[in-house]
Amino acid sequence: MTPTGKQALMTETSRGIGAAVPYVFGHSDSELHRLMRQAAVLTPITRRLLSDAGLARDMRVLDVGCGTGDVSMLVADMVGSGGAVVAIDRSKDALAVARKRAQAAGHDNIEFREGSAEAFTTGVPFDFAIGRYVLVHQPDPVSFIRAIAKNVRPGGVVAFHEPGLYDTRNQTVPPIVLWSQAFDWIYAAFHSVITHPDAGARMVGHFHEAGLKRTPTLFCEIPIGGGTQSPLIGWVVHTLRSLIPQLEKIGVATAQEIDIDTLEDRLRAAAVGSHTQLMTLTQFCGWARL
Repeated sequence: MTPTGKQALMTETSRGIGAAVPYVFGHSDSELHRLMRQAAVLTPITRRLLSDAGLARDMRVLDVGCGTGDVSMLVADMVGSGGAVVAIDRSKDALAVARKRAQAAGHDNIEFREGSAEAFTTGVPFDFAIGRYVLVHQPDPVSFIRAIAKNVRPGGVVAFHEPGLYDTRNQTVPPIVLWSQAFDWIYAAFHSVITHPDAGARMVGHFHEAGLKRTPTLFCEIPIGGGTQSPLIGWVVHTLRSLIPQLEKIGVATAQEIDIDTLEDRLRAAAVGSHTQLMTLTQFCGWARL
């Protein structure tokens, strides 16, 4: 195993911020809150990915596109005080929130860095690299995977957790028209910007083209729920709220047309009245050992 722990935290450099697909969500206070609501839904799935991929105590881990630090803190818990996490993001605002949250939670084994993950280099290779919801935002997922893999030691692991944004069908049963409409708006905003909405569904091919010799181990899950207290409703509404500027920019819908301030109440009322089982995006998880 390569050197682990805090001694290695200061050996990396970040060579500026690389070009990327515009981040469709922006970096408002509302968006930062959305990321934390999203994490409440996704964390159990990400934890299974990390566990299945062999994340263990004392490992040295790279978290790419760390946002407000939810994955970083999850990893920090799993590697323990003898391990180390270097977390990278382009957003100063997200990193400021991440640092405060990590400090409040007592995580002193995380270092947050501003910069481009694909331009990042390290003097001491990592045992494990993880990215959640990052490949779909890349202009070239293959090049991104290749760049991340260069920072991982032979025998180490590269892992990703990605949403399926290529299939616009919503299988909620019984159907709720307003739920389907919300997802139509979400997909419209995404598809107006991102170029690889199916990155999660193409990990086998992307890993191969990136030069990784082993076919990734894969699984997928769909977060589902029901009832008026389902966290999925709040997640969907906060997602849509962050996407309104893009929807207005492309002429699909305005905040007034969506009536975003009442949308959550309307969705909860519809879900309870119809006893619907709510379904969201397919979550693709894959990992490979180098």
